[in-house]
Amino acid sequence: MKRTPITPRLADYPREFHRLLDGASVFDSSCSPEARVVFIDRDGGYYLKSAPHGTLQREAELTRYFHARGLAAEVLSYRSDERDWLLTARVCGEDCTHADYLAEPERLASLLGERLRALHELPTDGCPVTDHTARYLATVERNYRTGNYDTSQFPDSFGYASAEQAWQVVEQGRHRLKTDTLLHGDYCLPNVMLDRWAFSGFIDLGNGGVGDRHVDLFWGAWTLNFNLHTDIYRDRLLDAYGRDRIDLDMLSIVAACEVFG
Repeated sequence: MKRTPITPRLADYPREFHRLLDGASVFDSSCSPEARVVFIDRDGGYYLKSAPHGTLQREAELTRYFHARGLAAEVLSYRSDERDWLLTARVCGEDCTHADYLAEPERLASLLGERLRALHELPTDGCPVTDHTARYLATVERNYRTGNYDTSQFPDSFGYASAEQAWQVVEQGRHRLKTDTLLHGDYCLPNVMLDRWAFSGFIDLGNGGVGDRHVDLFWGAWTLNFNLHTDIYRDRLLDAYGRDRIDLDMLSIVAACEVFG
């Protein structure tokens, strides 16, 4: 996990966080332009995330839900003013992009599959986001209509020659996406925390909810390819997850959805 030392200006933060920031070692841990994340090295560690107004509410709700099940950090504060602010305790260990984990890719791929299957076997009772699939497909359709066809994160567009070809797959297959499984929503190596190979928690849960398991499976396979620069560990992840609950055709449908952001 990236940590760049910074000297924060207290005036840039709500007053309730000044006590934590003042005199502490603070590091920038941001990994996207949409949100700013700082690590506060005090009392075991805190992460403070800020983003545009209203954009962190879902993440705060889902993190609380996952934390109650022993799967995520404790939410210590969420406030929504001109910007949203989310303060969480640090999860022990390092994320799966740490060199120690990348050095054993077979073990990592198997662990990722096993951990995902364990998540997907949990009951969905009480989840604050019960309509992940409807939200997901609405975003896909909106981005298709507005011409948002992603060729930066997915340079080969998963083999689809054009936005129209991908959209045709979405239209033909969208009815097959279920809403019956508790999802992380962004199941990538940076969002899974391990402590000496023992699972310690999930982070960045803002895209989670009750949806179709193949969304998480798609991202699990994608992240191994992206971070290890090869697709040879994909089958190991799928085998560890359990082929009995995987429809490979669904991964192609999810891939078509994902090129529309």
